Amino acid sequence: MDFIEGEIIYIDKPLHWTSFRVVRVLRAKLCQKLKLKKLKVGHAGTLDPLATGVMILCTGKKTKQIERLQADTKEYIAQVMLGATTPSFDLETAIDAEYPTAHITKELVEEVLQQFIGTIEQVPPLFSAVKIEGRRAYDFARKNEDVELKPKLLVIDHIELISYNLPYMTIRVVCSKGTYIRALARDIGEALHSGAHLTGLTRTRVGEATIDKCLKMEEIDQFLEENMTTI
Repeated sequence: MDFIEGEIIYIDKPLHWTSFRVVRVLRAKLCQKLKLKKLKVGHAGTLDPLATGVMILCTGKKTKQIERLQADTKEYIAQVMLGATTPSFDLETAIDAEYPTAHITKELVEEVLQQFIGTIEQVPPLFSAVKIEGRRAYDFARKNEDVELKPKLLVIDHIELISYNLPYMTIRVVCSKGTYIRALARDIGEALHSGAHLTGLTRTRVGEATIDKCLKMEEIDQFLEENMTTI
């Protein structure tokens, strides 16, 4: 493989790692093995630190394909807790409110999930990298500054309930670029006249890249040794 000319690599991002850290580690390993001072490496779609799963990394001239790869359909497996909310809509922040769940049934959940299939409007989380007047939304959030985020149009191709054990449930979501699963959890909670937040998230597919095709970070060194083109 010619990583200088350009290659595409599928990585299973570890829990608590930032997407930037994955890129930084791969770039450092490539530069060391290729004896280079710098090498262009980028990723086709950010994953939150508390999410795991498919990340597509591009090197060299293949970084020109990032925009195309980002547009591919994504699939997620999400664990959601009903009856409680957090400011970030996931476990990054502590529970700030609790809501009744006695009225929620599996049948009601399945009925509500169908409301989110198709083209929908979604307000991004304030704890996100969305830019507002040149600043990231999370900058406002961490300083407790009020700011209004505009809803974005996106497409949910498929959503299904995989498991249900109140107050917890697991769903599978197939969606377009730009979908925040944390925000989807928030909206599902509101539609159930309760609250909800994400407790776990795995991206299982980006286009043709599925999680079973991904390298673990601990496999990178061996992968590079076996596939490095001598220069």
